[in-house]
Formats: sequence, structure tokens, C-alpha cells
Amino acid sequence: MMQVLNLQPLINATTRLQEGWLRYLQDISDTQIRDGLIQRFEFTYEISHKMLKRYLEQVSANPAEFDQMSFQDLIRTANEQGLLQGDWTDWKQYRDMRSRTSHTYDEAVALAVVQGIEKFLAEAVFL
Repeated sequence: MMQVLNLQPLINATTRLQEGWLRYLQDISDTQIRDGLIQRFEFTYEISHKMLKRYLEQVSANPAEFDQMSFQDLIRTANEQGLLQGDWTDWKQYRDMRSRTSHTYDEAVALAVVQGIEKFLAEAVFL
């Protein structure tokens, strides 16, 4: 019997990210709001990646294959199954954004990460 995948954490995370995005757009000069938005992006990215992997494991005849699968192959597989709007290039960008978020004290890095959030948000909602 297939276990039901609980999507509530992803739904909650995307809702929080969308709230943060809308609040940020009200005053893009507010660095405290921007930093909160980046933090919301971080946890939404992590949850979306985990949910994607869990779903693929559930529908696969061989769930263990996903434990050893590279991130690129995971995204390619999800894309082939119609689970994503974006492709490897998009998800590589989101992954790079996530890896750069530990450097949000750098104004240029923070602004670069924020610029990609709207596109990621649409992808996360699609999931």
C-alpha cells in the first residue's frame, strides 16, 4: 500500500515565501524584510527538494536508486515525469542561490538571491 505523501510542509513553506515576497515588494529597501525573505527561500528550497525526492521514491519500482542519484539526475527524472516547470538549468540556479545564502551579509549576493526568488516561488507552487 502506497503511503500518502504529506504535502502540508511544502504548502506552508510556499505560503510563507509568498507572504515574504509580497511584503518585500512593499519596501525593497527594508533589509530586515529582505533577510527574512531569503531565510524563507532557504527553507522552501530545502522542503521542495525533499518532497520531490520523496515523491519519486514513492512512485518508483526501485526507491533505493534515489538515495545514490545525483541532484542533476533527480531533477532530470522529475522533469521527465512532468513534475517541474523548469529544467536542470533553472534548478541549478536555485541550488546556487541556496548555497550563496550563507553570505547574505554581502549586499550584492543578497540582492542576487532575491532576484531569483520570484521564479523559484512559481516553481515551488507548481510542485
